[in-house]
Amino acid sequence: MKITVVPAQITTVEDRVAGNLGFLQLALFALPVFGGALLYAVLPPSMEYSLYKIIVVVVIAVISCILAIRIKGKIILLWLIVLLHYNLRPKLYLFNKSVSCYREDYPELPKVLVKKPSKTKSHAPIVLPKLGGLEQARLYVSLDNPVNRLCFETNKKGGIDVRIKEVQD
Repeated sequence: MKITVVPAQITTVEDRVAGNLGFLQLALFALPVFGGALLYAVLPPSMEYSLYKIIVVVVIAVISCILAIRIKGKIILLWLIVLLHYNLRPKLYLFNKSVSCYREDYPELPKVLVKKPSKTKSHAPIVLPKLGGLEQARLYVSLDNPVNRLCFETNKKGGIDVRIKEVQD
């Protein structure tokens, strides 16, 4: 016995009821018969032959036969429904993020002032001594020297150490 796996994307398989005709096609072919019988009984003169009744039944039969024709695996009635859905949809889509429609209304929470916990140790800002004019001049001269290089290194406590190193070749 051969087992075939049907892909999940194939969900619109139409069953064939009689020969190559599907259920919707058979319903379209039966519509003029039952509709014509109903029109023959209801329209005046009731249950009697009249030319306009025959014309209405023939027009309904022609229309339903045309709608039952299959093109690319779908009947024309389904193609017309697809076109109708396409033409009835809005032509312009506007998105405005400022619109409050479909948004949940959240009440504003009262603002509470929270005091930050005070640390036991008060850390005063570190004040570094300023270099004098002569010391600044020596620093700039040593930085201009291509042999020297400025190095930044972090220490274990999270501080930063700055040094001037001589590059050795």
